[in-house]
Amino acid sequence: MTFTIDTDNNIAAHAGAPASAENVQSFASCQELARLAADWPAARLVETWNSFAGVAPFDALRPVKKFTSRRVAVARIWAAVQRLSSDDAPPARDVAPAPRLAKKSAKKPPQRARAQKDRNESRGNKKAEVLALMKRPKGATLAEIMKLTGWQRHTVRGFVSVLRSKGGEKIESLRNAAGQRTYRVAK
Repeated sequence: MTFTIDTDNNIAAHAGAPASAENVQSFASCQELARLAADWPAARLVETWNSFAGVAPFDALRPVKKFTSRRVAVARIWAAVQRLSSDDAPPARDVAPAPRLAKKSAKKPPQRARAQKDRNESRGNKKAEVLALMKRPKGATLAEIMKLTGWQRHTVRGFVSVLRSKGGEKIESLRNAAGQRTYRVAK
């Protein structure tokens, strides 16, 4: 049995030697297919395989995005091509295969519940509140800012750094007598 493949990756089985035609390459063994495929880009191997996948009598084959190697690709394509020549293969149906349904994306996990504010509490943005604390004559300690915002130490330090570099604020960082870090907006 001899097989031919054209530039559109259509493969046909022939009982005898195929009539020569333009843009058609022929092969009769896995080795011959491997020699032909040596010059093909990897994308053509994927396209050839995917042209089989899901079509009768290849219903069990699944499309791929890439192969692990050229050798694996040729071996899998050759195994599929062998079905074209088998006499026990069921005749192809005249109907087009049913369209595949797109896979649904995974559901997003539920978001973490946010802390509920008291109904009487009206809160502006945290940046304004932190700046108000830091504009006091004695400034604000790291602990005070953490308590006000609910942030962790590294978040407060990062926020202060951004205020300095991108916020245009001149912020002094001092340690008081107790060893606590204090931030103050310089006048």
